[in-house]
Amino acid sequence: MLKFSTRRVLVIGLGLIGGSLARALRSRELVDEVVGYDRSRSECELGLSLGVIDRIGEDLEQEVRRADMVLLAVPVKVMESVLAEIKPWLRPQTLITDVGSTKGNLVTAARALFGELPPGFVPGHPIAGAEKSGVGASDEDLFVRRKVILTPLPESDSGAVLAIARLWQAVGAEVLQMEVARHDEVLAATSHLPHLLAFSLVDTLAHEAENTDIFRYAAGGFRDFTRIAASDPSMWHDICFANRDQLLTQIDRFTDGVARLRDAVARGDSQQLLGIFTRAKSAREHFSRILARSAYSPDLHHRPVRFRIRPGQGLTGRVDISGDRSISHRAVMLAALADGVTDIEGFLEGEDSLATLQAFRDLGVVIEGPHQGLVRVFGVGLEGLQPPAGPIYLGSSGTSMRLLCGLLAAQPFDTELCGDEALSRVSMASVVEPLRRLGAQIETAAGECAPLRIRGNPNLKGTAEPFRVASAQVKSALLLAGLYTAEPVCIEQTSPSRDHTERMLAQFGAELERQGQTLCMPSGTRLQSTGLRVPGDLSVAAFFIVAATITPGSDIVLEHVGINPTRIGLVHILQAMGADITLLDVRDAGTEPVADIRIRHAELHGIDIAPQWRALALDECPALLVAAACAGGETVLTEPSSGAFATSARLQAMERGLRAMGVQLTRSQGQLRIQGGPIAAARLDSGGDPRVAMALTLAGLRATGPVAIDGCAAVALFCPEFADQARRIGIELYREED
Repeated sequence: MLKFSTRRVLVIGLGLIGGSLARALRSRELVDEVVGYDRSRSECELGLSLGVIDRIGEDLEQEVRRADMVLLAVPVKVMESVLAEIKPWLRPQTLITDVGSTKGNLVTAARALFGELPPGFVPGHPIAGAEKSGVGASDEDLFVRRKVILTPLPESDSGAVLAIARLWQAVGAEVLQMEVARHDEVLAATSHLPHLLAFSLVDTLAHEAENTDIFRYAAGGFRDFTRIAASDPSMWHDICFANRDQLLTQIDRFTDGVARLRDAVARGDSQQLLGIFTRAKSAREHFSRILARSAYSPDLHHRPVRFRIRPGQGLTGRVDISGDRSISHRAVMLAALADGVTDIEGFLEGEDSLATLQAFRDLGVVIEGPHQGLVRVFGVGLEGLQPPAGPIYLGSSGTSMRLLCGLLAAQPFDTELCGDEALSRVSMASVVEPLRRLGAQIETAAGECAPLRIRGNPNLKGTAEPFRVASAQVKSALLLAGLYTAEPVCIEQTSPSRDHTERMLAQFGAELERQGQTLCMPSGTRLQSTGLRVPGDLSVAAFFIVAATITPGSDIVLEHVGINPTRIGLVHILQAMGADITLLDVRDAGTEPVADIRIRHAELHGIDIAPQWRALALDECPALLVAAACAGGETVLTEPSSGAFATSARLQAMERGLRAMGVQLTRSQGQLRIQGGPIAAARLDSGGDPRVAMALTLAGLRATGPVAIDGCAAVALFCPEFADQARRIGIELYREED
């Protein structure tokens, strides 16, 4: 077995990239020696004087024979000749890699040259650069938080791949692996084409008679886009030929896109133009999220966030609660499938609902917004969805994935649904298995987890026996699939669950058939556009309800909050504990009941929570536990199903937090008992759960001193306005970023 080392590195080509890696290796003391070799003696001498290299390589043969690793940092045009020159001097255990932006030409040349490629040969490409070139512009931090793509070959030894990957990681880079052909395809689209367009635009404008004024008055956007036209012309000349076929394909695609844009402008096609612009804007933001496997919300914070809370008195004021996330999901979905244009007010611009919105953009739906909660959806009808260009990324939104699974199973094209690391660990068996009974063809990863690969089947069939379903999301997925089936899809609800989908389907003109606990989606149903106002989210309102209830002197009003009977369990429980909660101006907003909710401080007493509220109470358990901790006596919550408490990470995080504040909690025989009493100041950790962070914030209102809560970054994703709204009614909440 060969052993690979990177102790002695030979850099052939002391330009920006080669020089920067050499400088990074030396400054971090990662190797014993860095030797520089370049056809330009002056570059070598400059590199030595700047401390980029340890010494200049005078004899290339001797240096190659001694080197543990040879880095080829020369232009792609001369890469083959350099390989041919050093071939006789390479040892079997010599690592060989490069920094070129094309790989196919290099690998082809290497195979022709070597026949059987050396085991230490691992092509690479750092995605980094700068406007200036040469060793004088080298930067030891050039690769920090930049991506380096390795393209291992079948002959590449796994030890060699690991050694080179670790070296790049040691200088701060994120190392990815990719096949050679895929690398060249991706780089043609994301790097080579933009550079060529910048060169072409500047060259075209330079021929204009008025070019002086064009450049004199150019705005920032022009300068930003054309900045890369200042790159090395010779290098890009070589890249054009090295990656010619892939680049021509991308130029043809771009030409077709420009033709569509020109046609829309010429015809004055407003919807076509809006579609191009909105898709481009969202896609620009979407690309970085996919690469980072991160969130959709513009309020995402990469740095840790800590809340600090001081005990409070007398919360007052009015709060406009942000839109309901469950309803926001469904509003976009049904509006996209409807015939006509739907305007949505109150859309929640949070992580999960933005994932749904982006998914339908990927499916070819033109969506304007969101802007201050306003969204306009240009519905395409049931048959109008288009195949997405690639996998649909849903962040952490399990709701998006489950509901889309039902919808996409009936399309005439294939799709793939993926999510972030957390969502990829969640089993989708509850929705996948019943959909398969309809004829859906869905492949999953191990444990029935994402990614979900859905083979479109426009011939889904209903079933003679109704599905027995307890989950609102599974019920919704089946109803969406039922819009496409030849026979009705019927569902028997085995326990109460949210009915937002049924209510909203009615608002879009679908008439579900009901008999007792069974409802059916009749075949042949069409959806018609409508106007929607999403009510305030009762799940968010719950935190403000508890805050005002437990804080002496409080009197607040929450405006336009949804009071769907399947969601209002916490309000009934708090009222049974003695809370002063009044529903004002109860009315219908479309098909959802809403009200303004007035909450005044009241002394609470512990209760044994009634059986009919146990399952619904578990959804709002963090806020409920804080109320119980502030109540006189003992509150008892019995788990709604076997093991529900033991498997709830959220409940466990709340227990840890409250115990750290001195609250007495005991769990045994399926019951959680909370003894009300004093709450101590403490340093807490929410575990990254936004509901836990918000609930512990409430506990801080009644603490004996200041409370600090770590792990609060996700609150901005769950409820972007929470901190501002809390401060507005008098909660002394301070947000800190590390």
